[in-house]
Amino acid sequence: MFIDHKREISTTKRTARPGGGFDALVMIHDNIFVKYILYVICLGLCAFVTSGQAAALFDIPLKDIGGQETTLKAYQGKVLLVVNVASQCGLTPQYEGLEALNQKYANQGLVILGFPCNDFAGQEPGTNEEIKQFCTAKFHVTFPLFDKLHVKGPNQHPLYAALTGKDAKFPGDVKWNFGKFLIGRDGAVLRRFEPPVKPEAEEITTVIEAALKSAAK
Repeated sequence: MFIDHKREISTTKRTARPGGGFDALVMIHDNIFVKYILYVICLGLCAFVTSGQAAALFDIPLKDIGGQETTLKAYQGKVLLVVNVASQCGLTPQYEGLEALNQKYANQGLVILGFPCNDFAGQEPGTNEEIKQFCTAKFHVTFPLFDKLHVKGPNQHPLYAALTGKDAKFPGDVKWNFGKFLIGRDGAVLRRFEPPVKPEAEEITTVIEAALKSAAK
């Protein structure tokens, strides 16, 4: 917040009555103090809202690939890469890159989270069991997979409403399979990567490594 002290002082002096120099200085001081307090309050509110949004992300009800009720609370304090995945997409080979990230960074605190989605050209038509078997057999996936969900539209899952809604850090519907959201250890969304960006791309690994070095707040 920028405060133009010179302009404020000049304006006050013009309106101050003759002989009222002391009153003018008091008015100047009070105005600056009030603006400073408002600025601090705004910063505090922003931090509170961001913290609340991050905490709410961990509380959103989910189901794992086996159909069991769960949330992201098990991953608090980790760096998360949330990806909407599909088995019959031209980008499906990205599973290989995602598993490579998992193998390289899991011990440092990275968790890849795969969310099967059939919203794009019906490219994830299988059951949860079929999806799990495909990922395991073809790409040797070991990172967590979840119940198939909708990332957009009237049945959009609350997780993706939080990640892409108008109040999100990176608003706007997911455009295709393998959209990626990187979430820091404190639950704040750090970056969004569009589907064509490969998991092994430097623009992703650089941000992941930086996030892994950061302690949870």
